[in-house]
Amino acid sequence: MARRPRSARLETRTARFKLAVRKKPHHFAAISPGIALGYRRCVGAGRWVVKVADGHGGSWTKVVGIADDHEDADGEHVLSFWNAQDRARALARGKDAGGRPATVAEALADYEADLIARSASPANARRVRYHLPPALAAKPVSLLTARELKHLRDSLVGKIKQSSINRLMKGFKAALALVARHDSRIGNANAWKVGLEALPDAHTARNTILSDDEVRALVAAACAENDALGLLIETAAVTGARVSQLARLEIADLQADRADPRLMMPSSRKGKAHLARAGAHHGELGGAVAASCRGSCPHRSAAATSGRHAMAARDRRLPGAGDPRRRPRRARSDGGDPLQPAP
Repeated sequence: MARRPRSARLETRTARFKLAVRKKPHHFAAISPGIALGYRRCVGAGRWVVKVADGHGGSWTKVVGIADDHEDADGEHVLSFWNAQDRARALARGKDAGGRPATVAEALADYEADLIARSASPANARRVRYHLPPALAAKPVSLLTARELKHLRDSLVGKIKQSSINRLMKGFKAALALVARHDSRIGNANAWKVGLEALPDAHTARNTILSDDEVRALVAAACAENDALGLLIETAAVTGARVSQLARLEIADLQADRADPRLMMPSSRKGKAHLARAGAHHGELGGAVAASCRGSCPHRSAAATSGRHAMAARDRRLPGAGDPRRRPRRARSDGGDPLQPAP
């Protein structure tokens, strides 16, 4: 049988009663490589505390259980020095029933898996991992402090844009919040709410307003460059959808045989699925999409011949085309019709 580590100051309750009452644990005794067991003397029953090295010069500690100072050990709720050794090893190695506390790296891995399961972009987790110091990545989430998280955020200032920092920290907070929701032992949510607070005045919204002529010119130039690109740009202009949504459109999403034609738009990365009600111009555009999928793009001859001038024939299907009273339209990405007058 393997010999068990011993400690004259911790083995018996008589020896432990000689220690002073204090919050800081007494005498960490090494019980395995990178794992040490300590004892915190309390007014009542003391507590066994495990200390685990993270491999990067740091360590984390956690209470293992109640010491058998005033009642006999039962191996579950009250632990002797020998029971505490077994519990400490299991906790440090992730074999405890409650599992060891998740590290920051594990929280990001769980968040990445959650993003993939929800068909969201896993880059939100990968970008954070790229900027994360190894020592912080190995630290348990339950031991994070607002001070060190703020230091991480501030260390990125000057390296990347402040708007990018806010975007990174938003994904980081989401990863930490996810692991905290699944582990009731993590009670320091205020650390990342305060430490990863967004930098002020970091983002300036680009409120770009394009006239009908400018949009038509963009579509014509795209068609002159490539038929598929032209079709993509025109569909984006008519529907106001994101490129990631347009890339996932299928022929079945177009309901052109209805009295009120509809284009069922896939969900965006940041919102819910919705439908775009199609007018006559949507129906013609849907036919162009269907034709391109069959290999005969109706834009081919027009784009190959005269570029922008070829768009004049198609301008008639845009709402209000040629009306001098039309106001400039606002570029939209919420699924609405960008060709409607701006408010």
